[in-house]
Amino acid sequence: MRRIRPDGQEEEARIDLSPLIDVVFILLIFFIVTTTFVKDMDLEIQRPSAASATPSSAKSVRIYVDADGNVYIDQQPVRPWMIQSKVRTLLHEGAESVLVVTDTHVPAGRLVEVVDQARLAGAKNVGVATEQESG
Repeated sequence: MRRIRPDGQEEEARIDLSPLIDVVFILLIFFIVTTTFVKDMDLEIQRPSAASATPSSAKSVRIYVDADGNVYIDQQPVRPWMIQSKVRTLLHEGAESVLVVTDTHVPAGRLVEVVDQARLAGAKNVGVATEQESG
């Protein structure tokens, strides 16, 4: 595209792509930094096996119960009576379901207590992680 300057000379208009490239790189960095990755806690847990295991949703609240019966949510230890309020808060923040990751040596009473607290918090889908769970 040609422009005519006030003194009568023609000048060719150019588009500078540098700002566009800068914006694209800034957007790329923004999306890389804000991406979340699901990572399991570093607990020594031997998961039970199940033939009917299915992958879990990435938007699950993960509750960990180790062999001693200690409960963890968001990598922080939680008392059993606090599970309900923590899970309710995380469900309101956009989580879809609750996944309980337990050790094979966890007493059934502790597992039932954790699942019950999650359901009382309003979770409609509560599952137990097994060896074949890949989500």
